[in-house]
Amino acid sequence: MPALGLRCGSAASRSAFPLRVSPLGVMLLTTAAFLPAAFAHEGHQTDKIPEGMTVSVDPLDTILWIHIFLQMLAFGVLFPLGMVLGIIKNRWHVPLQSLGTAIALIGYALGHLHGGRQFHPKNVHAMAATPLFFLMIGQVVMGIYLKLHLERGIHAVIRPPLRLAHSINGKAFPLYAWVQMVFGGITALGFCQGDHLGQCLAHFIMGGAFIAYGIVLTILLLVGQLWLRRTGRSQEFFDSAVIAAWGCVNTFTEHRWGTDWVKNDWQHTTMGIIWWSAGLVGIWLSKDRDGNPKRNFIPGFVILITGWAMSAHPQELMYSAMTHTMFGYTLMAAGLARIIEVAFVLRDRPTIDEHDETQTHSFQYIPVYLLYSAGFLFMSATEEQMAFMASSSMDAVAFILVLFSVAAVMFLFVMVLIHVYDRAQPRNGSARQPQAVSAAHLRDANEFELDGLVSDDEDEEHASRRKLLRHETMDEEEGSLSSPSTVGGNNNDRVA
Repeated sequence: MPALGLRCGSAASRSAFPLRVSPLGVMLLTTAAFLPAAFAHEGHQTDKIPEGMTVSVDPLDTILWIHIFLQMLAFGVLFPLGMVLGIIKNRWHVPLQSLGTAIALIGYALGHLHGGRQFHPKNVHAMAATPLFFLMIGQVVMGIYLKLHLERGIHAVIRPPLRLAHSINGKAFPLYAWVQMVFGGITALGFCQGDHLGQCLAHFIMGGAFIAYGIVLTILLLVGQLWLRRTGRSQEFFDSAVIAAWGCVNTFTEHRWGTDWVKNDWQHTTMGIIWWSAGLVGIWLSKDRDGNPKRNFIPGFVILITGWAMSAHPQELMYSAMTHTMFGYTLMAAGLARIIEVAFVLRDRPTIDEHDETQTHSFQYIPVYLLYSAGFLFMSATEEQMAFMASSSMDAVAFILVLFSVAAVMFLFVMVLIHVYDRAQPRNGSARQPQAVSAAHLRDANEFELDGLVSDDEDEEHASRRKLLRHETMDEEEGSLSSPSTVGGNNNDRVA
């Protein structure tokens, strides 16, 4: 963490300009001035909240909208980007996280100073904000300590566990931020109270799981194939294992055992059964008869059949029926696209090009994006949300298109973060151009062929020809490295 930017000049300059403060220092000092007022502010009047409700009918005021915008910027954009920069050891990691922390602190203060709509003081968003605030402060403190590079004496014992804690906490911050932003939306609208809690949990957990699955597939598609190969297992093994585990949980939690079967209990419970039974089949099919990793259709099939079941759920409102039907169709399309990808596009191979794991087929992005879209559709289809939207001027088609747009923005942001990470990774020990990689493959192939044809007591002519071939291919590789790239310039010009 950088200092606040306080700089003292010479004696002469100190008399005229005693102190210089950087913009970051101004932000932190401003935040420090706001926080005491925020903590001292009672801010939880409940006199306008109707009985039995958790929020008043007043609109959100400007300060609260600024709070929402600043926290979404800090926790939703800057912290995830700063996390990636920290993973790749980029020099902008500390400034960006410092900026995010300053903005988050200002937003935290504004959250206690707003007027307009009143909220119950013991709402889930406010209760989660305090531990999140201390986790953020703890992350800053650990970052400052690690930045000092104290490694002798007692610090040799303290530094390693603090470094691990700093790393884990930083990587978990996007998850913290996601949960807190969901809590914020719930609290702002006064949803998920009383009998609606169970239904909210089901929608937000399963919808979030589909989005998380989409994020994992995006990572594996773009940068995860080498890790997957090192595990010695196919991607369907991990997918099927998670599906089976989730199915076991759903089988015993979707119905209150000992009570009457009501509403959708049968569908939810049998859906759990198909998940764990099909998941076990997927685990079995994830290896061939010799124990090698093998692709299979099971995860795609489970997604498809889940979408079909969800599209058939009975709904009381037409608005809700249209949203749930679109969610089911989207999930069915994702499952079908996943089956086509594995069976026909990849033809059971791990990647489209086994010699270059970075290559992707355009079709592979279809099931990934559809999973993002299905997740947002399901998260936005709770009973209270559907009743709220049905009473608004926006029809169901426009609402669904908005959710697909949100999914596209999320998909784009994840790919941007992966791109930032991927650009910092070396290619086979160095950032080689594609032409250089081809030349290296050609040289390796030629040397392999000569190795099989020439014996240890080869004559001088054969030895000279072999040496000349090696030098020619190496010269071609060096020439390709020195030529500028037509895509993005030489890799040497890339900022680390």
